[in-house]
Amino acid sequence: MADAITEATAKLVLDEVTERTQKRAKKAAADKAKAAAPAQPKENAPKPKEKIEEPTIDPDAMFKQGFLEDVYKERPVKPVVTRFPPEPNGFLHIGHSKAIAVNFGFAKYHGGQCYLRYDDTNPEAEEEKYFVAIEEMVRWLGFSPVKITYSSDNFQKLYDMAEKLIELGKAYVCHCNDDEIKAQRGGADRGGPRFRCAHAEQSIEHNLAEFRGMRDGKYKPREAFLRMLQDINDGNPQVRVYEPMQREYGRLSLTGTVLSKRKILKLVSEGIVRDWDDPRLFTLIAIKRRGVPPGAILEFINELGVTTAPSVIQMKRFDQSIRRYLERTVPRLMLVLDPLPVVIEGAEELELDVPFSPKVPEMGSHKVKFTPTVYIDRSDFREVDSKEYFRLAPEKSVGLYQVPYPIKAVSFSKDEVTGKVTEVRAVFDKEGKKPKTYIQWVASGSREVEVRIHNSLFKSEKPDDAEGGFLNDLSPESEVIYPNALVESAGYDEVRRRAPWPEAAGESELGKGGPESVRFQAMRIAYFAADSDSTDEKVVLNRIVSLKEDAGKS
Repeated sequence: MADAITEATAKLVLDEVTERTQKRAKKAAADKAKAAAPAQPKENAPKPKEKIEEPTIDPDAMFKQGFLEDVYKERPVKPVVTRFPPEPNGFLHIGHSKAIAVNFGFAKYHGGQCYLRYDDTNPEAEEEKYFVAIEEMVRWLGFSPVKITYSSDNFQKLYDMAEKLIELGKAYVCHCNDDEIKAQRGGADRGGPRFRCAHAEQSIEHNLAEFRGMRDGKYKPREAFLRMLQDINDGNPQVRVYEPMQREYGRLSLTGTVLSKRKILKLVSEGIVRDWDDPRLFTLIAIKRRGVPPGAILEFINELGVTTAPSVIQMKRFDQSIRRYLERTVPRLMLVLDPLPVVIEGAEELELDVPFSPKVPEMGSHKVKFTPTVYIDRSDFREVDSKEYFRLAPEKSVGLYQVPYPIKAVSFSKDEVTGKVTEVRAVFDKEGKKPKTYIQWVASGSREVEVRIHNSLFKSEKPDDAEGGFLNDLSPESEVIYPNALVESAGYDEVRRRAPWPEAAGESELGKGGPESVRFQAMRIAYFAADSDSTDEKVVLNRIVSLKEDAGKS
């Protein structure tokens, strides 16, 4: 399975050097044809192509237009004060990131402030770890609450106010059912006569005793209510209080996963995933562990915008957004998933200066040691050559990234028991044609790492609709582990030393996180981040997202 996935990855993803080589060849052919063609009159000459520039991303776009712009215009005040009121009975998921980005971001954009308000009204389901995790995720996404408050802060105050209303004769304890209360308010269409129930005539002392009985658990839920003694003849008997400005916007969810606390708990308790932070889940702590940068999540939400309609987004759109963000913000290193040694006869050690990103010179460069024995990925060698294959094969040449000459395979050895190739012998091909493909490699003595390739946990877009339930939709290929992968040592050490990545504009304001902030692109494979299982002796890497969209992903 691992070989198949590696081979598929190599087929899907061409490395950048090969792409540049092909472009140069096409350009040379075009220049040759142009020189041979007769000159065209000036008016018939093709117009020069305009340079396509990267679109500028405005991090505040969703506050300047559409729904959120209209909301502010309803009541254009400063400062704007908002709140984010989660229930501390579970870990936040990707949908909550939208609420955080909107509630905190809206206040920040308009020069205001946002409260983190824990709606802790269900003590049986609340745990300290949820309070801590929620605040950590808010700060990881780059926001700081002006103050952290709790609904329970006001419990005693609200209770005391309720007793005060009873003592003033303005509230009473009622035992009417829903139908009786509806009839007292004029019936279903509110057009009938209004009247008070007999409970409204109870004494203050009786109401106080009843209310304290409610407090002490004398009644089951909905068996007793505290009701205001309103003017039944008033056309609008509702309490006249300040109307806060509350506007609802659509929730965010993704296809191909589950976000329900109950379902995730099932996955955790049955050992299908490691814990609530397993990188295959879409809790925020799992997305963080996987290595997705906080800035990428905010950019994704900004791209989607805000409307009143719920958003069910395809997983591939989420991946595309994360991929674009990483493309311009993280360095590149060479890594091989399934190492195959290649002995290059007559080669000498070299020290190469390799840029961290050809597209972002500001990232700088690092030293890479070239040794007479290098390791390539097993998927980049075939025992039998074919016309459409452009990597290493007997008597066929391939380029090694940044190495002066291509190499040509001259022989190989195999394990007699397994039949697997154990070593390839090669020579520098100094006289041959320029290779069509360049592949990544690592030198002898490179760092051994464990690589975890995470795919979708489920086989379909709608696991909840699977026959027999979501557990019947689990994918057997949701995680593939390469225990003996190799990554270039000096480059990885430098990336880890300079973490957090990315160093994009505004990223310094965001949470620095932990080992997952060590992010890089493994050339021709995927984007990776260090996992929390990493130690000084052993590095574990998680795949954040592939380099290109998987053909079967919806």
